Amino acid sequence: MPNVTNIPAPRVPLIDERTGLISREWFRYLNNQFQLTGGGATDITLADLALTPPTGAAAEVATLQTAIQDLAVGTPRFEPNPINYGQFYDTTTQTAAAINTAYGMKFNTSSNRYGVYVDPGDSTRIKVTRPAVYNMQFSLQLDKTAGGTGIFWVWGRINGTNIADSASEVRIQGNNAEVFVAANLFVSMSDGDYFQLMWAVDDTSVQVQSKAAAGVVPGIPSAILTMTQVYI
Repeated sequence: MPNVTNIPAPRVPLIDERTGLISREWFRYLNNQFQLTGGGATDITLADLALTPPTGAAAEVATLQTAIQDLAVGTPRFEPNPINYGQFYDTTTQTAAAINTAYGMKFNTSSNRYGVYVDPGDSTRIKVTRPAVYNMQFSLQLDKTAGGTGIFWVWGRINGTNIADSASEVRIQGNNAEVFVAANLFVSMSDGDYFQLMWAVDDTSVQVQSKAAAGVVPGIPSAILTMTQVYI
């Protein structure tokens, strides 16, 4: 005879430790019992069960009925897997060896991440493990180490292809002319795709600068990038 109840195995916990909610297997079992007992249309109520103190099997029925009615109050809320996200930064000063040449921004430190990571073989590549639209935000600490005027460009690239209309241009003038740059892009990525934040300069004295902690001010990374899944 088939097991119409589909009762979960004893090793399946009632509460899913990942979400703090009832596990999928137990919900299916309890929902099945709910449907088998009338789907809420039965005339038997908890008040009927309470006419005499339930004992033995009756107590188990009352407990099960309470759990089933609790589920029937509203649609059970299922928590999906945590969204993909990641935060990355670089603690080194990044310089250009040549002008008008594209470089990938490097990230040597990761924090607060799930499903988004730096490629172990290339610290300029940010990879994802889930197809989705991601909100990519970045901030850069620029500096110029010589006089005159220099131009800094930054843009996005996916799988080696530039993202159309994603570039920004910053003009820096004078020695020690620190400039802070920040922007964000929505990017559509698939499992295994990689994102790169690209940059170039027309003067090699323009650099992406990192500074150590000093006094009350914590360390200043040369680049900070966060990527958060916003749509599956």
